Amino acid sequence: MPISPNFTSVYSHESEINFTQCGPNGKLKYVDLCNLLQLTAAEHSILGGLSFFDMQQHHQAWVLSRIRIEIIGDLPQWQDKVVVKTWIENLEGNKSIRNIEMYLNDVKIVGATTFWAVFNTQLRKSEPLALPHEHFEKYPEHHATSKSFSRINVLQETEKITERTVVLSDLDIVNHVNNTKYLEWCLDTLNPKTILKQGFKSLEMNFLRELNFGDAVAIHCNESNEFFIITKDDKVCFALVLEK
Repeated sequence: MPISPNFTSVYSHESEINFTQCGPNGKLKYVDLCNLLQLTAAEHSILGGLSFFDMQQHHQAWVLSRIRIEIIGDLPQWQDKVVVKTWIENLEGNKSIRNIEMYLNDVKIVGATTFWAVFNTQLRKSEPLALPHEHFEKYPEHHATSKSFSRINVLQETEKITERTVVLSDLDIVNHVNNTKYLEWCLDTLNPKTILKQGFKSLEMNFLRELNFGDAVAIHCNESNEFFIITKDDKVCFALVLEK
């Protein structure tokens, strides 16, 4: 698609929280928070001519490599209207850093910094972006979080707590497990009271290897239930750190 006449380098979108996005406590679920942040990033890419279908002309797609989410205030509840704002911090070669913020009643409640890679969907490997992006102004000094994303140390002591097999509903348009599913799998192993209390200050995730339909995986957790890894054939595919 051509660049939209409504395109701006900083994009904002208002959404009303619906009941399917809320848990039994009436508040936005962590997984749906991640979905909202990433959907806004996708909408910005569409307006700027870097959508999935634009990139598929070169057999490319954006895939998430790392994300850090900092939760500053209470998460929104059913029927709240939130504004999600996003901009690109850096885009060079095959990698991009994008920042995202969520506001409720003009107050920032969430900040996220994300690290994306350009992925060739035929070769299943990263490569430089084939489309022009000079019309996107970059904001290298404008950050959404107090800390940047990091490379999580996966060599921490953990115990295997469950196993699962990738099913069709886990897959996305790139034909691999959607990144929010990894988080959902890990959170589902916790005591529901911990989730409903919504006491996490930050969530940090590293996506290390893609998972596909039929893959058998194991979920491991440390004793404090704040560090998770997901493995396939004893190789780490995903790491998660929860900060309370």
